[in-house]
Amino acid sequence: MEKQEMTDILRAEAAAILNIPISDAYNQATELIVEYIHKRKGKLVTSGMGKAGQIAQNIATTFSSTGTSAIFLHPSEAQHGDLGVLQEDDLMLVISNSGKTREIIELLSLARNLNPDVKFIVITSDGESTLAKQANICLLTGNPDEVCALGLTPTTSTTMMTVIGDLLVVNTMKKIGFKPSDYAVRHHGGYLGDKSRNLIK
Repeated sequence: MEKQEMTDILRAEAAAILNIPISDAYNQATELIVEYIHKRKGKLVTSGMGKAGQIAQNIATTFSSTGTSAIFLHPSEAQHGDLGVLQEDDLMLVISNSGKTREIIELLSLARNLNPDVKFIVITSDGESTLAKQANICLLTGNPDEVCALGLTPTTSTTMMTVIGDLLVVNTMKKIGFKPSDYAVRHHGGYLGDKSRNLIK
C-alpha cells in the first residue's frame, strides 16, 4: 500500500470521528451512569456481538479502571444462564452497528423479562432501527462508510464505537471527580500504576 493510500484511510477515519453526531444524549447517558452505578450502586453491563462485542468488552474494562463498576455480558451466553449477572439497579449499554443484531434484540427482551425496569443505552448507526427505537438513550455513530477495501469489514464503524465509549468514560470521570489517587488504587502494577502514584506525590 502506498503512503498516500494509508494517509487517505487515516483521513477518512478522522473525518468520520469528527462527524459523530453530538447531542444532549451524551449528557443524559452519563447522568444515567452516575445515577445507577454511583448513587444506586448498580453496575454497567455492556454487550455486543462479534466485533461490537469486543468493543463492548473494552468499554467495560475502561469504565472499571476509572471508577465505574462494569462487566461484559455475552449475548449468546446470556441465554444460557449468564443473564443472572443482571441485578436490580444495573444499567445496560449495548452496541450494534446495524441496530438489528438478533442476539442483542433478544437480550433486551430477556433482560426486561428479568427486570422490567432495566434501562438501555444503545450505540448504533441506524436511528430508525429496532434497537434504537427500544433504547432509553440512543447514541449514533454517524453511519460512515467502512474504509475496508470491500466496504464490508467493520473498520470505521468499530472506530466510532470505541470513540463513543471514550466520550462516555471521560464524561463520567469528570462527573464523579475521578482523581489520580482513585486511579492509583486500581492500578497496582505496571507503567500506569507508577505514573498515577507519581501524580499524587
